[in-house]
Amino acid sequence: MTARRTRPPLRVPPAVMRAGVRQLGRRCLDPALPWRVQRTRLDQLTRPFLLPRGTTVTRQTLGGVPAEMVSVLAPGSPPIPAPTVVHFHGGGYCIGSARTIRGWAAHLSAQAGCRVALPEYRLAPEHPHPAGLQDARAVVAALEGPVVLSGDSAGGGLALALALSMRDEGQALPAGCILLSPWLDLGRDRRADPGLARRDVLLTPDWLDACAHAYAAPEAWADPSVSPLLATHAGLPPLLIQAGTSELLAPDAELLAASAAAAGTDVTYTRWPRMWHDFALQPGLLAAADSALAQAAWFVGTVSAGSGTAGLG
Repeated sequence: MTARRTRPPLRVPPAVMRAGVRQLGRRCLDPALPWRVQRTRLDQLTRPFLLPRGTTVTRQTLGGVPAEMVSVLAPGSPPIPAPTVVHFHGGGYCIGSARTIRGWAAHLSAQAGCRVALPEYRLAPEHPHPAGLQDARAVVAALEGPVVLSGDSAGGGLALALALSMRDEGQALPAGCILLSPWLDLGRDRRADPGLARRDVLLTPDWLDACAHAYAAPEAWADPSVSPLLATHAGLPPLLIQAGTSELLAPDAELLAASAAAAGTDVTYTRWPRMWHDFALQPGLLAAADSALAQAAWFVGTVSAGSGTAGLG
């Protein structure tokens, strides 16, 4: 399908957006609700606004995994060249879909001149670890040309776990990795900082606990393929890490940035004051999200241009 309209310029005051995100969390991310209900509500409440003019969304199968391929082309433009950004959606490994991230993907494609693959990887608890990681590997193996891995929340953890497995197996690494508000340590006590838990308007410790138990048994949480924060982070491709200071997963981003930088990995880490979990997924509505998107587009262009780590840091 192709979007024929362009969403008019719109900005929502952060306070108004914060209130809306809080309601989204209460309606969707409730551990008392069946996963099926959470999935349906999230899909309904996160439908993208009008996409950029020229947005094309096609359904594909990549390595046996259903996926959406999102690209933005002006009428008469030549096909978009490499690279391909492979973005894994968030949702605690239990909910979420390509639809929930389609708007962000279209805006990134428009700014970075790339195409964005959105895999529909298998979800827990029906398909616990390592099903999602297996799907992620299959998708990347089916693509040709430069690939940038990307993910938000649990999808960020999946993207990093995939990059680590590729490194450990001596495979060709992706050009870079974008991690938006990543969930990287499933065993971390999210109640240890009550102030941070109160400031996060979307996530709760109870919901994260439910997702962690659905995804993997507690004895597996220390496995770096489940909690990639616990791996060694040398030998990775350039990382772009984005997070808000008012989100429950902020420590994961901070600790990864420190660990990867100490290991010699090229890291660009940016924190947005008073921003909530996954704020970066609201470009066009939120000024901070527009800034985060511009940085992501810059990162894609830099790492895919063959410049390696030049200009990153």
